[in-house]
Amino acid sequence: MDSMDSVTIIRIVAGLVAVATFLVVGIFYILTLSGALKRCSPIVRTMQPGAVWLLLVPFVNLIWHFFVVLALAQSLGNEFRVRKVPGVEPEPGKSIGIAMCICGVCAIIPILGILAGLAQLVLWIMYWSKIAGFSRMLDAAPVMSAPPYFTPGT
Repeated sequence: MDSMDSVTIIRIVAGLVAVATFLVVGIFYILTLSGALKRCSPIVRTMQPGAVWLLLVPFVNLIWHFFVVLALAQSLGNEFRVRKVPGVEPEPGKSIGIAMCICGVCAIIPILGILAGLAQLVLWIMYWSKIAGFSRMLDAAPVMSAPPYFTPGT
């Protein structure tokens, strides 16, 4: 085996490790988002928790992420209103989530992509942390049944 073969093998292994790492981290992220939706009662949810898993589809996730952020913000806002949790923004996590999504789309633009990708990474970590925090808030808040006249977004 010559040195070129060893370098090629190392690159392949490094690539596989990188892909596996991104996949595992992505799965934990999706579990957090899906878990937050599961904590919302079905009547106030604007997206089913299983739909979040479409974020694993390459390229589709660039657009689907917008839908997930918007649906999660509405669902969490609805749930916090039903549970009468004070001091929570009307659409929790929406602004940082949308900023993250925009940076993700801009990351595919040459040259600008490097800065947008770095910004997206920072915003993604912040968004993930915020959603995990909202989930903890729901775990701590008493569950109340939604009034029969409740309509999401009101």
